Amino acid sequence: MPVSKVDRPGAQQWVPEGADVEALRAAASSCRGCELWEPATQVVFSAGAADARIALVGEQPGDQEDRRGVPFVGPAGRLLQKAVAEAGIDVATTYVTNAVKHFRFTQSAPGSRRIHASPDVGHVNACRPWLAAELAQVDPEVVVCLGATAAKALLPKDFRVTKHRGQLIVQQTSRGEKTFLGTIHPSAILRTPEEDRDAAYAGLVADLRTAAAALS
Repeated sequence: MPVSKVDRPGAQQWVPEGADVEALRAAASSCRGCELWEPATQVVFSAGAADARIALVGEQPGDQEDRRGVPFVGPAGRLLQKAVAEAGIDVATTYVTNAVKHFRFTQSAPGSRRIHASPDVGHVNACRPWLAAELAQVDPEVVVCLGATAAKALLPKDFRVTKHRGQLIVQQTSRGEKTFLGTIHPSAILRTPEEDRDAAYAGLVADLRTAAAALS
């Protein structure tokens, strides 16, 4: 039975205790913690090193990610990969995931283009147990929150990307103190007017360099 928008039990009951990343990924396909599982093609969990030093957390999978089952494989993902490399970060030391694991979209009719719709706070809260479990297993030194949705999932409530981006924030987690940093989502760069796009991209690279410099 589909989960209604007003009755989201959250993912906790589907998260196997003490599971490693691969087991979490396998279990996530059965999650019914919110209603987004039903229209989505599949769950999109994570990719990258299970012992990564840096975790990159985005908002939710997009259309291409939903079809392929892998995060950050669309235009925004390719831009992120370029920025990560330019910031001097070895991709082998990174882990990429999203705050919400299913694609939320609107569609005027079956077969028509699926339009991205941002997840709401309820979706973020419902999916948070997956994010907490995977970050506990990966245990990265630095967590980069890409965009406002990821920031809502992991950073203090008063954090604003426009005001606090690029700042290092030390927080207590289940694995001790960790360093967090919030910045823009690469999709925001793609939506930026062309004349301002280079500056927006340079800002993302600068923030990623700050994150890389925080590694011990």
